[in-house]
Amino acid sequence: MTFSLLPIQLIPYFQYTVSAVIGTLFLGFQSWQLGQRGFWGAMLGVDPESMVTPWLVACWLKVVLQGLRRAHAVLRRFYNLNDIRTAQTSVAWEGVAGYFLAFGWKPEIRWVPLLQALLYRYSRTTTRFLLGTPSQQRTSIRQ
Repeated sequence: MTFSLLPIQLIPYFQYTVSAVIGTLFLGFQSWQLGQRGFWGAMLGVDPESMVTPWLVACWLKVVLQGLRRAHAVLRRFYNLNDIRTAQTSVAWEGVAGYFLAFGWKPEIRWVPLLQALLYRYSRTTTRFLLGTPSQQRTSIRQ
């Protein structure tokens, strides 16, 4: 059986790859650790032609944290997630950083292969995207 890498490298309805989003969130987290809000610092750290804005980084942070929280039960079968607070009241940057740490992702290492392994494992286990919501899982609004 051949498994396409395309679906796991993308987030449904996003113009950017999962790697680009996670890399930008690393930049934002580093800014946040320096006492900034993180969104502006992330925007300044990426190529200006990528058209990333602080608002977009904030949206990405929300989507990534929601996806990780939604997948928490599955992910804990493969990773030690005992130190992660899943409460909605935790600071978003702390929540994402907790997951990144549990996955062994750090900005100074080659984290993209670890990300790809996680996406592949999750997708193979659940047949779903880790992040985002594909059209077949979206609910329609009827009036």
